[in-house]
Amino acid sequence: MKILPILSSILCTAWASPTPPEKPYTNPLLPGWNSDPSCVHAADHNDTTFCVTSTFIAFPGLPVYASQDLQTWKLASNAFNRPSQIPGLRETTNQQGGLYAATLRYRGGKFYVIVSFLGPSTRGLLFTSVDPFRSEAWSEPVEFDVVGIDPDLFWDDEDDGGDGKVYVTSADDQRIQQYSLDLETGETGPAVDLWNGTGGVSPEGPHVYKRDGWYYLLIAEGGTEVDHAVTMARSRKRTGPWEPCPHNPVLTNRDTTQYFQTVGHADLFQDGNGSWWAVALGTRSGPEWVTYPMGRETVMAPATWAEGEWPVIEPVRGQMQGPLPRKDSRSLQDRGEGPFIKRPDRLDFAPGSAIPAHLVYWRYPKVDHFAVSPAGHPHTLRLTPAFANLSGDASFQPDDGITLIARRQTDTLFTYTVDVDFSPTVVDEEAGITLFLTQRQHVDLGIVLLESARGELTPSLRLRAEGRGNYEGDIPTKTIELSREWLKKPIRLGIRAVSDETYEFFARSKGRSETVLGSVDAKVVSGNTGKFTGEWALLR
Repeated sequence: MKILPILSSILCTAWASPTPPEKPYTNPLLPGWNSDPSCVHAADHNDTTFCVTSTFIAFPGLPVYASQDLQTWKLASNAFNRPSQIPGLRETTNQQGGLYAATLRYRGGKFYVIVSFLGPSTRGLLFTSVDPFRSEAWSEPVEFDVVGIDPDLFWDDEDDGGDGKVYVTSADDQRIQQYSLDLETGETGPAVDLWNGTGGVSPEGPHVYKRDGWYYLLIAEGGTEVDHAVTMARSRKRTGPWEPCPHNPVLTNRDTTQYFQTVGHADLFQDGNGSWWAVALGTRSGPEWVTYPMGRETVMAPATWAEGEWPVIEPVRGQMQGPLPRKDSRSLQDRGEGPFIKRPDRLDFAPGSAIPAHLVYWRYPKVDHFAVSPAGHPHTLRLTPAFANLSGDASFQPDDGITLIARRQTDTLFTYTVDVDFSPTVVDEEAGITLFLTQRQHVDLGIVLLESARGELTPSLRLRAEGRGNYEGDIPTKTIELSREWLKKPIRLGIRAVSDETYEFFARSKGRSETVLGSVDAKVVSGNTGKFTGEWALLR
């Protein structure tokens, strides 16, 4: 497979280095579907900053990214990486269910990821690790009775005037609530109401910080669409009363013509130089919020937080500048399990290698359907077709599984190709590539055995779509019978993003010119059943 894009508790350091000069950087920070970011700086991990983002029902999930310069990011591990951690994913039917917004915190040499799992029932999960560069080092989760979604983890330290307990703050029933949590047993205390925001719908995504004798509560409001915003309140007591920030919202792009929209669901962290930063989700859609195949991505903005004052966050733009750390991330080259995320891929599946950590499945895979370099076929990935196609039918159950493996779309313009060696023998047996948002919304180009007008079974190329997303026009479909010359060798199938609004699907046999089967509007894979997620390019 060849993928060639064209294109906390907050850890406070005892001694801050001189603030580095401001340098330019470009948003998004974590491109592609990387929503609901939460980040923390770990000074004793070689001054590295770590972030986690949402993955819903994708597996592996909860990717943990690492950077030392806040510009170049590497996939360090996946906190959710084995079925024993969340057996209920096998039964999760909701295409927008699964693992919602997590919070990442670091304390006493241990990393904590706390999250709500929306499956057959809603459960709170707490994962821990002392080595964020190894997926297997993440623990089985401690389960607890979460109140709603988007849990945050906060230590109310006695030496800072607190009661010494650990608290979860989460969103439920149009309000923010807080309750104690035993990190070992998962036992929770009674929930108390904190704040319901400034009047915007869906107050959620809370994070609590303690600074200069104040408890600060940061939340998202307005829903995760074009009215999305970040607001803040503070109190001298953990339970309130809460004083709203006089310049709320502290971060938003609503009512603007900016390219980045839906900015919200933020977290604040301090780097090793003492500089403050906000991370949030944003959508490259413009104010129309119609075409956004990559979904909600992670953006970053500089912040200042003077003693006793409210934080001030710069508005999110594509081109920004701030006091980025002087270090670079080259020392992470041999750390972690995944690639640097803004680099192109060329995947050859070498014998003895594992499936790359940044490729994902939709729920758990049937493991025997995927084989790296099977006997006699080095440098290949063998996929065994599942009984169900990508959409399934009325009888489909989540644990039936679909044979699909995916890579996030991270660039507006890209070329994605896969060399497919496949000879179907059963009517409608198919293999190929797809642009995938959900099981109800995807565009497929496949090699398939069909019955021709002559009544013969004929291998064919077929382009078709499931669902239409935000698109209102005609969706092209096309079928081309394949000659014997095409079938004598692998066929290269490809997707090319020729603009931020159009995908082109093509095929080529060795020694033959490229055949373009059609173009599809990016609105087809924007919104509707997958408005919280983002586009994937996949093998199926």
